[in-house]
Parts: sequence; structure tokens; C-alpha cells
Amino acid sequence: MSNRGLTSQSRRFRIYAWSVLAYNILVILWGAVVRATGSGAGCGEHWPLCQGTVIPHAAQLATLIEFAHRATSGLAVALVLGLVLLAFRRFGRRDPVRRYAAAAVFFTLTEGLIGAALVIWGQVGSNASMTRVFVLSLHLVNTLLLLGSLALCARAAGAIAPTQSGGAKMPGQPASRVLSLWYGLGLVGIMAVAVTGTIAALGDTLFPAASLAQGLRWDLYGSPSPLIRLRIIHPVVAATVGVYIVTLALRALRSEHSPMARRLARFLLVLVLVQFALGPLNLLLLAPLWAQILHLLTADLIWLALVLLAAEALEYSQHPAPDDLNPAFACETPSNPT
Repeated sequence: MSNRGLTSQSRRFRIYAWSVLAYNILVILWGAVVRATGSGAGCGEHWPLCQGTVIPHAAQLATLIEFAHRATSGLAVALVLGLVLLAFRRFGRRDPVRRYAAAAVFFTLTEGLIGAALVIWGQVGSNASMTRVFVLSLHLVNTLLLLGSLALCARAAGAIAPTQSGGAKMPGQPASRVLSLWYGLGLVGIMAVAVTGTIAALGDTLFPAASLAQGLRWDLYGSPSPLIRLRIIHPVVAATVGVYIVTLALRALRSEHSPMARRLARFLLVLVLVQFALGPLNLLLLAPLWAQILHLLTADLIWLALVLLAAEALEYSQHPAPDDLNPAFACETPSNPT
């Protein structure tokens, strides 16, 4: 961490960074509306223009939905660029805020490029190719990395450097390396859940079942598309990763001394339990739009909670409190001068 206190400028920047993160989540949710309604081709194969114009005069709902997504995405780019400019003006050269803000800009730009590729290559609308599945999966992983960068940027802006007595880094701590592996596996697992979830959602959108019974028949005895045959992977991966995330959160509740880590762990537990309920609900209701959006929002919040919990736990493992550095510290009492 950098050697600085939490100034008024840091507080204002932190509020701005969290606001940019919240806005990007809204843009992502609207992107899910675009996919679920099949409106990705609403602007044709034109990019960045829509139907060949800056502001289309559209009578079709699909065009309006896609144009709204592009307009909000453009504003998101401007907000992230503002974030990195403020980060480089207000924070020192080696401050992590700068690194995370720069990462957010990078993933914002790649997000736009991947979105443009989907449109230009015709991987939108009713396209059910494996190329679309691959590009969408790449798009989703990039989105998660963008959200993680923004969350860590906001967190770093609100951090105060540890004092010398409590902030001595413990070089080569095995616990820190093990924690990195545990949380890294959890983050990769969530990416896998998100990718398989995208495949399942795309299959449900392009080949909607008339009933739950028909959907189950497609899963068990054959379906009109490979997308439907692949969607069975999602609940298996989601259940496995969900149990692993619950284990991580329970471990954090038992062993982490940081109050923030414990709060994040409790929040993560609640989110995973909610997601376990939303998955079957989507299946039973045949994935209505509102349920898909709520499912995606919860998934994004789980990702962010785990990213922040990992950062908190790893930082604490490298900068333990004074009584953790020396178990006898807490038991010491001042000598009686008399």
C-alpha cells in the first residue's frame, strides 16, 4: 500500500470509483436485455454507427434497445477514462489506484472491441454458431475482469497504509501463497460458471422450450441445437463452484481477523445461497427476462464480493496486526513504576 492517509480527495475519488462500478453493472445488465430479446442485430452490421447513422430514426424496438446499449456503453467509456485521469492526477506513481484504473481502461477498450466484433462478424440475433459462443465467453470473462479492476481501484482509494508496527510485511509467508491459490481457484471457478451460464442462457433464448417437460426431454434425449446439449454443464459447474465458494467464505469467517473480511464473507454466503435459489427458479419459470437479469446481477455481485474478500484476506496475511506478529504482545502489561 502507498504511504498516504485517507484525504478528502481520496474520499471523493473513492465515491466516484464506486459510482463508475455501479454504472458499469447497469450497462452489463442492459447488455443481457439485448441478448435475451435478440436485439443485438438491431443496428445492423454497422459499428459504431447504428443503421449507418449516429442517431437512428427507428421504428423497431430491437433498434432502440441496441442503440440504448451502445449509448450507455459509450458513457461508460468516458467515465472510466475520467477515472484514470483522476487517478494519475491525485495519486502517486506507485500507488495501486493507478494500476487498477489503468487496468479498468484496458478492459473497457477490449470490451468495446469484442462487442464490435460480435456485431461486425454477425454473431448476434439468431446466430447459434460455436464462434458466437466463444466470442461471448471471451466477452464475459473480459467483463468480469473490468468489474474486478474497478472494485479494486475503489478499494485502494479508500485504503490507509498500515503503520510500521502493524504493517511489516512478512516475506515468504506460506499462508499468503496458499491463500492466493485458494482464492485464485475460486475466481477461475466463477468465470467457468459465468461462461457455462452464458451458453445456457443463449440456448434458452434461441431455442425456447414450450414447457419444462419439453426442455427436460431436450436435455435427456436430444435437442435442436448443440447449445441445448451443452447447457446441462452449467448447473453441475455452478453447484460445484458454489460449494467451494461457501467453503472459502466459512473459512474467512473462522480465521480472518479483518472486520471487513468477515463482512464480505457473510455477504458472499448470502449471495451464493440466493443464487442457489435463483437457478432452479429460472429453470421452473423457463427463464423469463426479469429472472435472467436478477440471476446475472447476483452472479456479478458474487464475483465482486470474492474479489474484494481475496484482496482483504491476502493483504491481512501480509500485514498482520501487532498481536499476530507477536502472540505475547497482547498479554504484555506495562510495568508498575512503583
